[in-house]
Amino acid sequence: MRWPALVLGVILFAVAVAAFTRVADTRAGLVAEVVTLLAGMAGLSLVIYGLADRKRTAAARSTTSSAGTALRPRPRSRSRNDILLGTGGIALAIVLLSGLILSAGFWWGLFGLLLLLPMIAGSIYLFLRYLRASP
Repeated sequence: MRWPALVLGVILFAVAVAAFTRVADTRAGLVAEVVTLLAGMAGLSLVIYGLADRKRTAAARSTTSSAGTALRPRPRSRSRNDILLGTGGIALAIVLLSGLILSAGFWWGLFGLLLLLPMIAGSIYLFLRYLRASP
């Protein structure tokens, strides 16, 4: 499921870029703007899923052992994707918020911060989870 998600995410990014070229101050331009935003959001979600998804081993897929008791998952070492996605998300939030503050002002920047809080929290979580993981 990882590679199809990455491929579909890249295709949706291409659709967003193609729709971006048609954005104008007309009705068709507004539709192109909506397509750009939705395709970009869906593409980003699929690319992040494709990068963060891990393959499970056969032992991890089974929920019961031969004795009928549930298996305890053993702690896994964290991959480099956690730190890359975490720092990338934090950097993206800083760029977006600084651009919003510079162009629209403090109050819009505060509103943007409230909207970006889930992304920032998830990025910090990924970053700290990588740092606390056993090597």
